[in-house]
Amino acid sequence: MLAMVLDAPRSPLRPASVPVPEPQAGVVRVRVQACAVCRTDLHVVDGELPRRRLPLVPGHEIAGVIDAVGEGVPDIAVGQRVGVPWLGWTCGACDYCTTERENLCDRARFTGYDLDGGYAQFMLADARFCLPLPDGMGPAHAAPLLCAGLIGYRSLRMTGDARRLGFFGFGAAAHILTQVATWQGREVYAFTRPGDEQGQRFARSLGAVWAGGSDQQPPVALDAAILFAPAGELVPVALRAVARGGTVICGGIHMSDIPRFPYELLWGERSLRSVANLTRADGLEFMRLAPRVPVRTEVRTYRLEEANRALEDLRGGRVQGAAVLVMEPQSA
Repeated sequence: MLAMVLDAPRSPLRPASVPVPEPQAGVVRVRVQACAVCRTDLHVVDGELPRRRLPLVPGHEIAGVIDAVGEGVPDIAVGQRVGVPWLGWTCGACDYCTTERENLCDRARFTGYDLDGGYAQFMLADARFCLPLPDGMGPAHAAPLLCAGLIGYRSLRMTGDARRLGFFGFGAAAHILTQVATWQGREVYAFTRPGDEQGQRFARSLGAVWAGGSDQQPPVALDAAILFAPAGELVPVALRAVARGGTVICGGIHMSDIPRFPYELLWGERSLRSVANLTRADGLEFMRLAPRVPVRTEVRTYRLEEANRALEDLRGGRVQGAAVLVMEPQSA
């Protein structure tokens, strides 16, 4: 099978012909139909996250079909459509796992980081961490739900009942969450790169009541803001934009250093929080919610062997919505 392999940080992915993997007990083999390209993949490829294993097949927003089932896997069958997210395995026994906080498990393993991911025609996944995909949504449009949607939704829930929401960085996650927040009756204020008029028009087309550059202030004080852009300098900008009692959520796994800022930006019972990973409960809840909205993902597709170009387009801000690798049908 074809896989795109990372051999060293900051090096291009290498196309490789590798054996189709065989599932062991508790594991399923997934024939990958589509894998979205996430900013976290850039952090992995660029070596901005601690090195866990190399060589590695990246990718953790996977939509596919069960192709083979290992021993001891109940309630899942060959031919079933599934999504495979970032959280790929947890210990199930630590204090975090036993208190519904498995996203914080110290021994957790992550798809496309600790485990080979979806930049390949086939992959293995722990059956317990596969999620059902919404009916009627094709694989290329479903794939971004597996991280942009899920991590975005966990971030959105952390804003509580905030009505006026600011989204800093209008990429894959924000374009999904704008639809969800608008459906919930909230107001979305979108912040793009300064001068990105196309991105601002895109945000307004999805329901944002205001869109401007991150160098602008919104017309009203916000109740909460979510940072999807991995830019630490936006933290004080977002704190300045939220009202007293407001919350700023950092939605990424990596961010550049946060600069010094005056305490008065935090004062007034403002809160600053981060989001770490996701839980299976998050996944099941969001997959039930997405078709009710209904969420419609904007995608730009690439062939598997074009993974390096997809990463560069994402890095350069040339993707509206989500970049998605699409595989040709293959047999084992």
